[in-house]
Amino acid sequence: MTRTEPETVICGRMFVDGELRYTEVGIADGRIISVGRMVSGGDERIDLGTSMTVLPGFMDPHVHLRDPGMTSKEDFRTGTTSAVCGGVTCVLDMPNTKPPVTDVQTLMDKKRIVSGRAFVDYGLFAALTPNCSAALLAPHVPAFKLFMGSTTGNILMNDDEEIAPVMAEVAGTGKVVSVHAEDDRLIGREAERNCQDHLRNRPVEAEFSALRRLARYSGTNRINICHCTNAEQVRSAASLGFTTEVTMHHLLFEASRNTSAVYKTNPPIRDRATRDALYQSFLRGEIAMFGTDHAPHTLEEKTRDFDSAPGGIPGVETTVPMVMEMVRSGTIGMSQAVAMGAERPGEVFSVPKGRIAVGYDADFSIFDMRKVTEIDQRRLHSKAGFSPYHGMRAVFPDTVIIRGQVQVKEGEPCGEPMGKDVCGRLRSRLLGS
Repeated sequence: MTRTEPETVICGRMFVDGELRYTEVGIADGRIISVGRMVSGGDERIDLGTSMTVLPGFMDPHVHLRDPGMTSKEDFRTGTTSAVCGGVTCVLDMPNTKPPVTDVQTLMDKKRIVSGRAFVDYGLFAALTPNCSAALLAPHVPAFKLFMGSTTGNILMNDDEEIAPVMAEVAGTGKVVSVHAEDDRLIGREAERNCQDHLRNRPVEAEFSALRRLARYSGTNRINICHCTNAEQVRSAASLGFTTEVTMHHLLFEASRNTSAVYKTNPPIRDRATRDALYQSFLRGEIAMFGTDHAPHTLEEKTRDFDSAPGGIPGVETTVPMVMEMVRSGTIGMSQAVAMGAERPGEVFSVPKGRIAVGYDADFSIFDMRKVTEIDQRRLHSKAGFSPYHGMRAVFPDTVIIRGQVQVKEGEPCGEPMGKDVCGRLRSRLLGS
């Protein structure tokens, strides 16, 4: 039975309906049941005062937590600890693990392996492959992933004759398809010594070509273009009705300056002009969401010779704090930060998170915007043990609450692994439990 009286009331300066104002929020069974100037009741009242900024919990729609099969790089415990310490209360995990998630049995095995080990809520993607059972997979995943370009895991599907029937089946489910949109036919295989060589092997035309081929699904499929690297791609995707993600590494780094394998990723960081144009697109609010593409590898792997080093950059713990520093410094507004980091991911992937509103999960990321610090890779929680953002300015959350339970206090993790599969929880809601 749904409670009508709150168990807990949180009071403070909150971001509600597009503005920061004093608000009281009533919570019961992990959900928000009342929002207003005054909320009565509550066995516990948490007064956050006026110095804290209370935002909805953030969602990262694109992480690689490496469980199962590659847990030397990351696992659900370390990856979700990183997430919650960075203000993220829900992650969507990609399927290119070992074994890759391409069928119901492998998906259920992965769900069993990670159950009880997450400090944030989570969803598990499945990969689209030729003749996969998308209709059977759909009830158990928040979305699907299509790899048109080769990357970690080699779940490549870049043949239009194979893609078309699978996309038709997914369209019937209503699920989103997040796409690694690089046409693999245009990716070179020449030896690489630095990020400029990697950029030449993976030219921007590979992204344009993939997007042109996806245009046929405009109006039939819900498509999200992952890790956009250039402004033209963002504009074209929007014109087709697709949503877009952007990473911090594509916004901040460029191949001629950030040359080592630490910055090697797919798609690659690009030249300065392309990076600058993407950044301006971001400032204009043309990109739908942040998606970190958190892709941890060990420092030993990333310091090998460039050609043999794996591609991928960790970012789930640092992205939201860097965005909060952008807000604090006036680079972007709070509305844009919350929209890209919380509201839009919740809307796109149909997860009841990302807003301080009745019916949503009681997830909050709470910041003291006066406490600016520098990112210290030694204090981060990922197994990667390094960060290309080391030394950059950030505002980390003071407190993080997930479904009404405090998981971070005074900047330190303090909770238990209470994270749940969002697809399982949605089915429970539909059944009225």
